[in-house]
Amino acid sequence: MKLYILGLFAAANAFHGPFVATPKPPLRTRLNVASLEQEVETPLAPLTAWGESFDAATLQARQRAKVEPNFPKVIDKLDLVIENELEWIEENSMSIKDDMVKYGAVVFRNFETMKEQPGFVDFYTKLGMNPCLDPLHSVSARPTIEGKGTAVYEAVNKESRKNFFIGMHNEFVGTRAPRAAAFVCFKAAEEGGEFLIANGRQIFKDLDSDLLDRLYKRSIRYSVMELPFFAWVDKLPEFLQGGVMGAIKGAASAAINAKVDFSVELLEQVGGYDNTRLLQARAPSQPPVVLHPVSGEPTWFCNVHSHSSVLRKQRESLYGAEKFEDGASQINKSDMYFGDDGELSAEDLKHLDEVTNKNIQYVKMTEGDVVLLDNYKTMHGRNVFDGTRKHGVCWFGGWEGEEEQKKRTWDL
Repeated sequence: MKLYILGLFAAANAFHGPFVATPKPPLRTRLNVASLEQEVETPLAPLTAWGESFDAATLQARQRAKVEPNFPKVIDKLDLVIENELEWIEENSMSIKDDMVKYGAVVFRNFETMKEQPGFVDFYTKLGMNPCLDPLHSVSARPTIEGKGTAVYEAVNKESRKNFFIGMHNEFVGTRAPRAAAFVCFKAAEEGGEFLIANGRQIFKDLDSDLLDRLYKRSIRYSVMELPFFAWVDKLPEFLQGGVMGAIKGAASAAINAKVDFSVELLEQVGGYDNTRLLQARAPSQPPVVLHPVSGEPTWFCNVHSHSSVLRKQRESLYGAEKFEDGASQINKSDMYFGDDGELSAEDLKHLDEVTNKNIQYVKMTEGDVVLLDNYKTMHGRNVFDGTRKHGVCWFGGWEGEEEQKKRTWDL
């Protein structure tokens, strides 16, 4: 049982929730920048900066009086006079990073440099972005595009996942969250596959005040996986079932913590596709709103749109059922609750879904296009698609000039 549970984690795919990863040795990557090879160590994603506590309703009322900047900022090479793309990016790197913080996302269009991975690496290097490891690094759930030794990871491009609408989320895994990310298109899908973004500051302002206040005061809690392998326990004599499940929970907890320190609580539940006995892993509670580390603005930082099992089921009626029906893929299930384990009502979920959908922007990317986003201010997702798709992503733990930005006044 212990070895079997350990083997399940290699199949985990696109968990965007509160795992706490056990640090692994830093990944050594070889970058080729302006024909100069250099070996660097890629650090872990930084710890999540939640910010100090606040009164959610009061802060929301104050933010509603402010006008949000246009979202996103678009930089189209066709609108500029650029002789050398990398030189232009380096010369304008600080203003681009200021735009990332101000607008939340910057979309680059019609650039040649980023059509291949080496040029994409040159792009974010000249920009002064500092790569970090994928938050899922410890479970090796997301492969790098060119194999080991690169910080450019594969986006969710698999044909088997093409009908899976990836809901809006910020990238964070337990205590760690990248500060920013650059998503690149190396090949666009023949149909669909748009990259989705949403302004977390606007979602914070649009939410019903009473619901926001309840969510903030009670906090939120994710279930991050299910272990649905215990129907056989029901066939045991009733007086043995409690003791057997207690022993299984102990073994499963030890196995999980030996692989990665998820800091989760295993709860016995009944559910799944065949309404059977299972163990659900729930993470510690956390706030649904953060204060931005640079500008101090409140921003929605809650993955209910992607994690809620109810909302995912509703999307199945549009895009088809998820393919989590058998094997190790069954563990890749998530849900969201209040921090005290209370369930969100159908009315609450409907409102959260409506506000999120209202703020989604579909960004159709073509080869070489890049979306540089502030992971604290901007949520992301992906539309369903047909054909073949090759998109990549690099996560950043920070960037050159961030400390200088923190000294400024950001009255946005």
